[in-house]
Amino acid sequence: MNIAAISTPPGMGGIAVIRVSGPQSVQLVGRHFSPFNPKHQLDNRTTHTVTFGRFLDAAGEVLDEVVCTLFRAPHSFTGEDVVEISCHGSVYIQQQILQTLLAEPDIRLAEPGEFTRRAFANGRMDLTQAEAVADLIASQNAAQHRIALSQMKGSVSRQLDRLRDQLLELTSLLELELDFSEEDVLFADRSQLLSIAHSIDDEVCRLSGSFAAGNAIKNGIPVAIIGAPNVGKSTLLNALLKDDRAIVSDIQGTTRDLIEDTITLGGFLFRFIDTAGIRFTDDQIELLGIERSRNAAQRAQIILLMTEPGVAFPELETRPDQTVIRIENKTPKFQALHGIGLPELEEQLISIARQTQGADGNILITNLRHKKALDQAHHDIQTVIRGLDAHLSGDLVAEDLHAVIESLNTILGRSITSQETLNNIFSHFCVGK
Repeated sequence: MNIAAISTPPGMGGIAVIRVSGPQSVQLVGRHFSPFNPKHQLDNRTTHTVTFGRFLDAAGEVLDEVVCTLFRAPHSFTGEDVVEISCHGSVYIQQQILQTLLAEPDIRLAEPGEFTRRAFANGRMDLTQAEAVADLIASQNAAQHRIALSQMKGSVSRQLDRLRDQLLELTSLLELELDFSEEDVLFADRSQLLSIAHSIDDEVCRLSGSFAAGNAIKNGIPVAIIGAPNVGKSTLLNALLKDDRAIVSDIQGTTRDLIEDTITLGGFLFRFIDTAGIRFTDDQIELLGIERSRNAAQRAQIILLMTEPGVAFPELETRPDQTVIRIENKTPKFQALHGIGLPELEEQLISIARQTQGADGNILITNLRHKKALDQAHHDIQTVIRGLDAHLSGDLVAEDLHAVIESLNTILGRSITSQETLNNIFSHFCVGK
């Protein structure tokens, strides 16, 4: 079945693109496309060519002057014949062209993400690359764009393929030993196999552990502003956001719930959380706010711990992977109300974000589905290591190795048989992509 959809955002613009994909897409569009050069009929055009002409409705009336770009299978986004019709951005024109196409037999409106799903089904990309397409479309800053583009180009796929190759090598060595067990031939001693297995496990754990940083870049690095009441937490939030987002008052306990907003600094998305002031109080509602403040501090990657002269910093339990920036407000060096010291704070936040991203070339996992599969792979490779330590027979260890490979294949989509999983992934895509 052929599919069609408007691939540009809803509304009026300079131009719009209607995408058509499927085995008869060229013929279907060709019935309504009249090129200005009669020799340039779509049926006769080669792949990756553009043709200027008129698009006609079912009655033969001209709807618009358009450009048709032709991509012949398998050299297209979906792996099928694809025609992209670029027309003027009038909503009326877009809808009329689409409705004209959908009135033809053997063509229907594309479902959300169906073009990308066909690309996956036709082997044009694996599932990590398909998911990265959605992330690339949703990217709002340089860091998100950089990671999504890297994943779409196959950075995660290549790393998982390298691990998979090592696992297959281990499996082959064990299976060869079984084949030649009667001849008492060893193709690799257990210490060598253990070394390879530990090396694979280390990389699996590194990839899984990178999710915290990858997720922070994708969804915003969480920054909790923590301190006693009236030290300037809400004022700092407003100054960073350049907006009166939080209520500022001399009355202690004004902020009783979490106030959250995001900004982009240096190409990184930060998610700032203003919290209730931490102090001793009998007010039950304020106590709930203070408890939420401590929870926000636990979840944050960066803590801006604030005080002012004469007020002690609140005591917090922090994790080793958290960064705490101590700020003494209402001093000559830092005054949130007047913007003094803010540029330096912003530079410090950007520097921490760069360190979070890791060294150039490091792969970050940004998808929870991937992390869960990697955690399962770690569990499975640990079973392999225990089996090798216990000198279990090669066939049992090889079986456990296959389980690790299956976990990695699940990330790439090579082992997915559940249509429900695929439906869930692609349903979050926009129509036309």
